[in-house]
Amino acid sequence: MKDEGNAGQREDLRHRTKRYALAIMDLSVLVPNNPRGWVISKQFLRSGTSVGAQYREACRAKSNPDFISKMEGSLQELDETLYWLELLQESKLIQSNVIEPHTKETNELIAIFTTIVKKVKGY
Repeated sequence: MKDEGNAGQREDLRHRTKRYALAIMDLSVLVPNNPRGWVISKQFLRSGTSVGAQYREACRAKSNPDFISKMEGSLQELDETLYWLELLQESKLIQSNVIEPHTKETNELIAIFTTIVKKVKGY
């Protein structure tokens, strides 16, 4: 997207999504080392760490439709990560109080990305 007025916001989100990936990586080591944990940890780690990479791709988009497509990819990864967080919490593989800050950040990023996509789409 070519809007230079959003450069500061883009940089903030670059750092925030990187911190998010690092937090996901830290959380993944708390998942129990057993078959249930292996499956969820692998999926959770993949989806949670790809958000920032896809956001960076969106920042290099060649057009608004390309930007929207890449941002929607990030939203899909955030929603998938939220699903794995819910499974981790509901299966009691990790205590709720450990999961809650990650769930909160995931929901905040979903809200931010959704607002950005709607704005670019003209909603």
